[in-house]
Amino acid sequence: MKKIILGCLGATLLLSSCVSNKKYGELEAKQKETQDLLNSATVKLNDCLEEKATNSSKMKTLQDQNAFLQANNQELINNMGNMTTLTSKGAENLEKSLESLKEKDLTIRKLQDAITRRDSVNLALVQSLKGVLGNLDDEDIQISVEKGVVFVSISDKLLFSSGSYNVTSRAKEILGKVAKVVNNKPDFEFMVEGHTDDVPYRGGNGVLLDNWDLSVKRATSVVRILQNDFNVDPKRMTAAGRSEYIPVSMTEKSKNRRTRIVVLPKIDQFYSMIEEGMNDPAINN
Repeated sequence: MKKIILGCLGATLLLSSCVSNKKYGELEAKQKETQDLLNSATVKLNDCLEEKATNSSKMKTLQDQNAFLQANNQELINNMGNMTTLTSKGAENLEKSLESLKEKDLTIRKLQDAITRRDSVNLALVQSLKGVLGNLDDEDIQISVEKGVVFVSISDKLLFSSGSYNVTSRAKEILGKVAKVVNNKPDFEFMVEGHTDDVPYRGGNGVLLDNWDLSVKRATSVVRILQNDFNVDPKRMTAAGRSEYIPVSMTEKSKNRRTRIVVLPKIDQFYSMIEEGMNDPAINN
């Protein structure tokens, strides 16, 4: 009987042990499943946290950009207002500039017209001089126009003896031809310049000290001939000595010994030409 009871107890314990192991296995499996779920949830949570941090950073960047754009938008609005003002002022300034350019262009055209007229007068004067002096050697007398001024350069060998300021008889013939042209142009003034070479003057007559004196005396001698012998108005003439300081040649000293007649345009005549140009309908229209 005892054996039967003991057998029953053993069977009961064995069954009980089998049930506990089975439940333990189930629990252990559930625990592992739960742990896997927890690990997966943890990974997802970390991903969410990282995504949140990234999104927060992006949101901050977007907020900053939004604030920047709003500020720029306001600045653009302000600038548009300023540009409207500036555009209005710019249009006024442009209009004034165009008017100024028109005035300058008109002035330039008037000046060009006056210069053209002056050049025409000079050309006529040159032709007249060449007409009366055309039979002379070009090396002895030269007529030129430089910067709107007419120059008549006469070699000293035609006018004076060496070291002298007394005008030769041959020279009076030449000066008479120049006087004829000059007297036909009563509106022009002119200057007679005496020029020497750089050889020191040694006349020894006690009157002249140096080349300055010689150049001045030669100029005044020519002026006196034009005044006394050919009735040129003395108020139109100026006598000047330039000594040796404006040479035309560094190798041929003879070319530097010369008397030069410079036809001087009157400034008031030049302005009169400009005023005539201003009243010219072809220019003002």
